[in-house]
Amino acid sequence: MKISTKGRYALRMLIDLAIYGREEYVALKDIARRQEISKKYLEQIVPLLNKSGLLKTNRGYQGGYMLSKSPDKYTVGEILRISEGNLCPVACLQYEYNDCPRAAECMTLPVWQGLYKTITDYLDGITLQDIIDNYGNGGNYCV
Repeated sequence: MKISTKGRYALRMLIDLAIYGREEYVALKDIARRQEISKKYLEQIVPLLNKSGLLKTNRGYQGGYMLSKSPDKYTVGEILRISEGNLCPVACLQYEYNDCPRAAECMTLPVWQGLYKTITDYLDGITLQDIIDNYGNGGNYCV
């Protein structure tokens, strides 16, 4: 499994908002500048995060983006599932029902199920607040 640029940038954007957008809306251009990410690229990510209810938006002069809940309520797993689609290591685990014709006799299925559980448990156990706390409060954040 490889996390795409979209997934990494979505995570960086939300960490930036967790740090700089606690009390006011943050302009996309400011996030782009701090994170050294193209504003156009962020504009492609925003609809995914907004549609999923992760962001609050405000238009106009003081417009921008803010997290819709506190940073300790966002998990890395949730963010990556929204931006990546899923975290499955193999296609047959994408859906709740495994319709693979070989599933009943597949000797490797338990390996993929175990890997998927490990990935999910790990990423769902890390919040935006955990990332910020582990980095420290040293002023300039490079996330």
